[in-house]
Amino acid sequence: MSDEAVAPAIALDHLVVACRSLDAGRAWCEATFGVAPAPGGRHALMGTHNLLLALASARFPKAYLELIAIDPEAPAPAQRRWFDLDDASLQAAIAEPRLVHWVARSDDIDATVAALRSAGHDPGRIVAAERMTPRGMLRWRIALPGDGRRPSAGAMPLWIQWSGEHPSDVLPASGVAIESLQVGGIATELAAHLRHLAEAGEPSSPLRAVLVGPRGRVALTAPAPARFRA
Repeated sequence: MSDEAVAPAIALDHLVVACRSLDAGRAWCEATFGVAPAPGGRHALMGTHNLLLALASARFPKAYLELIAIDPEAPAPAQRRWFDLDDASLQAAIAEPRLVHWVARSDDIDATVAALRSAGHDPGRIVAAERMTPRGMLRWRIALPGDGRRPSAGAMPLWIQWSGEHPSDVLPASGVAIESLQVGGIATELAAHLRHLAEAGEPSSPLRAVLVGPRGRVALTAPAPARFRA
């Protein structure tokens, strides 16, 4: 047996669309894709809640879309919420729901985070999270920057490792799939870690996804600040 370390298996996990409210997210999803999202749940750790839409394709068999918003019934969390949801400029940018980030899956998040740090990028601290579903508790570990910022304005993903069931295992087929995913404005040595997940995009655009469904081809783009945050 070879002593060479085996690299973790990585894949696109989900796209994140931020919303002012889940009602706004549901209406946007139906108008944009012609499909209603499925119920998600509440994130006690972050004071948010979500809706989900399957995006499975041959290239991304477990991918899904997450519509996420601050939960008005939840107490404020001890730390800043993920995906820049506490940022006033992000809230202004999502007057209509908008793609803001993406999440990549690893079967060994500790090794993936260590490799990224060696390449000069700190994905953040790995924390445990969970939410209740009708089938029981869904659990995962995720790397989160302490300030709640999206790494490289959303070009660099958050990294996740699921424990047991994956959300896509029970999502109904939607007829919507990811055709392409592009990231831009990140250093070449970091982009190399993502080459199996996304193509290189324009330097001025952190994240762009093209989805195909009942309403045809839909391009989603993340808001680009004046300068990406590394």
